[in-house]
Amino acid sequence: MTTIVDRIEAAIATTGTVVSDLGPALDAPSLCPGWTLRDELNHLVGGMRVFAAELSGTDAGGEHESDWLGHEPAAAYAAAATLDGEAWRRPDALSGTVRLGFGAMPAQMAALIHLTELVVHGADLAVSTGRTDRLDAEQCAYLLATMREMGMEAFRRPGMFGAELPCPEDAPAHERLLAFLGREVA
Repeated sequence: MTTIVDRIEAAIATTGTVVSDLGPALDAPSLCPGWTLRDELNHLVGGMRVFAAELSGTDAGGEHESDWLGHEPAAAYAAAATLDGEAWRRPDALSGTVRLGFGAMPAQMAALIHLTELVVHGADLAVSTGRTDRLDAEQCAYLLATMREMGMEAFRRPGMFGAELPCPEDAPAHERLLAFLGREVA
């Protein structure tokens, strides 16, 4: 049986393969309106650091949107990935409440939000850099099915997700996921 923590760890690894060779592409525009790839990666790394701190009861060392990348973006991602993975493997990680910028929530729901961040931003980075070969179709398909079951209307607002865009049913899973969330893939 695959747990949400297993899925988080797999998404950390998948996105890590995309991040490992971003190089100078960081100044390119992201699929997220108004962001560069650097902005998006920084947001992702900041989120990983904040989740890890919240789960382990430590200080993240900055705010979610602080500059987490410095001059070594891939190293910053790797360091955050280690902390994040360790935090989610804590025996009590899925119990209790997790405080996020928009409020406290059950740890199970926070884990799903974190998985969404990892998979979606990883797909954004991969599409933007032409590295979709590094994505895991099962991760994207699982998240898309989960989001469809949950209902997403409350999250379709500026700064989160847009209205669903048309996408062929036989398109790759990452394209269907991103189109569902209002991202222009083509």
